[in-house]
Amino acid sequence: MTFKTIAVLGLGKIGTLAAKLLHDSGFEVTGYDIAAPIEALPFPVNTTDTTSPANLAKAFSSVDAVLSCLPFHLNVGIATAAHAAGIHYFDLTEDVPTTEAIIALSKTSRGLMAPQCGLAPGFIGIIGASHVDMFDTCRSIRMRVGALPQNPTGQMGYAFNWSSQGVVNEYLNDCEVIEEGERKWVSAMEWRETLYIDGMQLEAFTTSGGLGTMCETYLGKVDNIDYKTIRYPGHVDLMNFFFHELLMRERRDIAGDILVNAKPPVDDDVVYVHVASEGEIDGRLRRKEFVRGYRPINIAGGHQTAIAWTTAGSVVAIIEMARDGVLPNSGFLKQEDIKLADFLATKTGGLYT
Repeated sequence: MTFKTIAVLGLGKIGTLAAKLLHDSGFEVTGYDIAAPIEALPFPVNTTDTTSPANLAKAFSSVDAVLSCLPFHLNVGIATAAHAAGIHYFDLTEDVPTTEAIIALSKTSRGLMAPQCGLAPGFIGIIGASHVDMFDTCRSIRMRVGALPQNPTGQMGYAFNWSSQGVVNEYLNDCEVIEEGERKWVSAMEWRETLYIDGMQLEAFTTSGGLGTMCETYLGKVDNIDYKTIRYPGHVDLMNFFFHELLMRERRDIAGDILVNAKPPVDDDVVYVHVASEGEIDGRLRRKEFVRGYRPINIAGGHQTAIAWTTAGSVVAIIEMARDGVLPNSGFLKQEDIKLADFLATKTGGLYT
């Protein structure tokens, strides 16, 4: 069943861009935020408390779907309200407990429940799944993503163009992997490796949440699956010192503020996506790679950073697919069940080509 009306909750940088892209794709969008927007938008905006169940019930009574671009800790409440209203639900969360709660809701949902629709988890899992389909048997999928300043300064070599809360969670929460056929949890900021993209030396290390549900899906089918974050060399040593030697892991509430104050956002960023998979095709061992460096572009009426458009664009492409009947109407949507060709064929997904 097609649908047309959608509420977008949280009009920060990512939420505003996603709402604009949805509007450009023909959706009837209504934005919701506790504060009035700082720019004129081509769709109506309601300033309301999006943590209020009564406000959510009222908002969801007149739309077919909701996209939450709010902090991850609010998403279970929003998903619960969407479930009660019988509408489709989408979000960008990488938080594992949040996703587990939404999976439980999806078992009785009348609409599609689709968390983890951003860059990682999200687009990275769609690419990884497309690699599995290329092989007769697949022995490994190695997925890496990094959102970085193009012109780094200082020893950290970083700028916080993404949610500081999200980064802190990724650096501290345990990470799910499949290693030699066994599904397990490992510590974040470990398994460091060196990799090169266009001749540039980078490092990658384990961070949480990027795989979504892939370990569950591919257990017994792929022997090795892991996800790592890409940074400039030396970054992970400084972060381990900050969180573990200075004990900032015990002060998550202020750790993000300290890091953003030290390394504020930049306009000229780059998002590296690196997926390398190995397996057999017709009895021969082969390696497949998807390596891209995405940079800022001008869309939706303005200059958009790489992390903004790759994150917002991913969820918008998935919502376009849901509207067009390419995806199921109800239940839980795994990112690995989305076909890369279908994703790239959407208006917004075409940006990734």
